[in-house]
Amino acid sequence: MPRSTRIFTRFLMALSLLLILCSRPVAAQLVGDQGPSPAAQMDSSNPQASTQVHAGKKRLAKDFTIKGDSQWTDTNMDVQAGERVVITATGKLRYLDAREENGPEGVPRGFKDLLRILPFNGAGRGALIGRIGDADTAETFLIGTQREAPAPVAGRLAVGLNQANADAADGSYSVHIEVYAPDVAALRVVVAQHLKLLPGIDNVLFAQIPRRIGDKDGNLGDMVNFLILGSESGMQRVFTTAGWVKVDADVKNTVLHGIIGSLSKEAYVTMPMSQLYLFGRAQDYGWAHAEPISVVASRNHLRIWKAPFTVDGETVWVGAATHDVGFERDERNNGITHKIDPNIDAERDYVEKTLSNTGMVGQVMHFLPDNPMKEAKTATGGSFHSNGEVLILKLGETTRQ
Repeated sequence: MPRSTRIFTRFLMALSLLLILCSRPVAAQLVGDQGPSPAAQMDSSNPQASTQVHAGKKRLAKDFTIKGDSQWTDTNMDVQAGERVVITATGKLRYLDAREENGPEGVPRGFKDLLRILPFNGAGRGALIGRIGDADTAETFLIGTQREAPAPVAGRLAVGLNQANADAADGSYSVHIEVYAPDVAALRVVVAQHLKLLPGIDNVLFAQIPRRIGDKDGNLGDMVNFLILGSESGMQRVFTTAGWVKVDADVKNTVLHGIIGSLSKEAYVTMPMSQLYLFGRAQDYGWAHAEPISVVASRNHLRIWKAPFTVDGETVWVGAATHDVGFERDERNNGITHKIDPNIDAERDYVEKTLSNTGMVGQVMHFLPDNPMKEAKTATGGSFHSNGEVLILKLGETTRQ
């Protein structure tokens, strides 16, 4: 049995034992998202939020009724980056399996409830949540009874209930939404510019960057398909804000974290990511995006290395991103390994959308190097194809602090 399969089997056995031991309801501390909230500046933790003065003119105002059997509601309100969004909610819901009613903050979560797959892991079932932008890439944020903050990105505002697709409750919430013009003096949200040229991004640079990463034995694998220009703290902040989770480097620690971490979304997403090599060393960071449970078969993930050179004074982070879509035979050892989506350009575009949606990316460019890589096989024998372009993301000023 391959080592990876043995590890995963032991993980499932430990997980089953833990569930048996915890068959009675217990209080559990929810493991929240690391770093800034997924919706960047949409932060309702400020105790002065309810007394803030709106510097801009009110542009939109609407009222909605969110029923307990609904999922997402399109508000038909298009907001611009930096506009102040004020959302308040009242009302009660009652789930059939819950002991009591809950308000817009949601049902307090016990251990068993942490197994429930919810749109937003950091809040209880039935909480009022929101998102701005593309449903496939927008990061969900908690609204609760009140949320007031500048929109981190431009896009369509949607509100909904933090519940599974098949879930439903009796009752409803009354939601009032106001949108104010931005206070230009306080505006810190970065709107990415799409450029055809960036200083230092040329074939001289790409002569220093291997086109592919490889395993410890030198077998070539995934394609280098994106670069990030910016500080280490800025790089970490933009990934965390976009909802990506840092992957544990050590397999044993990953399994232990998956149990101790109360089965949170992060615990599943951080299942092992093998070490691959660029510039003569293993990745400096691994990041993953996925839903709990299904992460075993499917997750967006990437590896990133700090380059031994800079571009126009900026630190360069070189990355290879792929999308796991299942399992296949590892041609190196006949073991089982993850199968990637052969259209790796789709994953490159996913990285661009999720990071740009944070409002922390200043400039975006696609560069086609000389002799572009358009088709190859991974180190495990899987194939992939590309148009050969490499994504360049230069972080905005707010991420360099």
